[in-house]
Amino acid sequence: MEKYLIFKDLAIIIVFAKVFGILARKMKAPMVVGEIIAGLIIGPCLLGWVEANDFILQMAEIGVILLMFSAGLETNLKDLLKTGPKALLIACAGVFVPLVGGAIFYMCFYGFAAVGTQDFFKAVFMGTIMTATSVGITVESLREMGYLKGKIGTTILNAAIIDDIIGMIVLTVVVGFNDPSSNPMTVVKNTILFFCIALVGGYFAYKIFKKVDQRYPHSRRITIAGLALCLAMAYAAEHYFGIADITGAYVAGIILCNIHDSEYIARRMDINSYVMFGPIFFASIGLKTTIENLDISILLFSVGFVLVALLTKIIGCGIMARMCNIKTKHALKVGIGMMTRGEVALIVAQKGLSVGLLDPVYFTSVIFLIIVSSILTPILLKLLYSKWPDESLEN
Repeated sequence: MEKYLIFKDLAIIIVFAKVFGILARKMKAPMVVGEIIAGLIIGPCLLGWVEANDFILQMAEIGVILLMFSAGLETNLKDLLKTGPKALLIACAGVFVPLVGGAIFYMCFYGFAAVGTQDFFKAVFMGTIMTATSVGITVESLREMGYLKGKIGTTILNAAIIDDIIGMIVLTVVVGFNDPSSNPMTVVKNTILFFCIALVGGYFAYKIFKKVDQRYPHSRRITIAGLALCLAMAYAAEHYFGIADITGAYVAGIILCNIHDSEYIARRMDINSYVMFGPIFFASIGLKTTIENLDISILLFSVGFVLVALLTKIIGCGIMARMCNIKTKHALKVGIGMMTRGEVALIVAQKGLSVGLLDPVYFTSVIFLIIVSSILTPILLKLLYSKWPDESLEN
């Protein structure tokens, strides 16, 4: 492919994403719904004008990194600490219920297998895919509605971050039965080590940024330094600790959320995200969808897979939120907000393909789940928030 053709692809993505995003907003739906539909239309699923090549996928990855960094910057640290224990319990339920539900669904569809067999671990791996939560679309939807900084938004963000960490540990355990080189204890150790280093290093980084901020308020250098911290922590989390890069980006945002110019940095980041990286990220979800090699059996499996994945997240997270003394109507928001799947589910599925725990034909089911959950979540959240705005969350 000629190098300059990428400019054509980017132009098509940005124009279509923005046009359909504006149309979605005029129809009282979040812009991200329109951007995902734009990706479906211009991608292999319909027109075939743009393919999800490596460059576009890397741009999409930058998009979700910036989105999570901005979410961290806009986090209310007091609410973060207040909702921490609740978020942990919600995340645990959000992993356990889909994991069990997904495994049972697979075995109901293809027959129950003895514990320890390859088919048994394939069923467990199907549940592992369902554990992943992609908070990017939920973040954008809550930001559009002005509820990102609320207690529900903070709870969802924190639970999603913890959910991904627990999900990665589960993934390592499952793959460990298939690959002796994977050590579950190493993952636990690396996770604890990452947060310990982030806590200590983040404290010193906060002090440095605070001094620079006081000396050079509202300067471009504070934005550039903040972006560098975000990218460095995203890289370190993934490369050195085996944790999702979005976790590193989110933690970087939290480190800087209490400096005076945190909102200034967030506004600067939002410009890049809104103009290019954000639309590319959301459109890329549609670009990844194809309808090749589909038969009635896979179609039926995909429908069941999507339903089970959505319901188990809502049930697991929603019930646990209610058990944490959150009002039922707000607990439902938590369940809906946690049901979105995205890049983490794709990463998990790709890992399954590489180790032989997932047949390639089921990758379409994962794509369907991402598309359906990405479109439904912002619509349902908007309906719930229009009916029940945030207020006192507890009984």
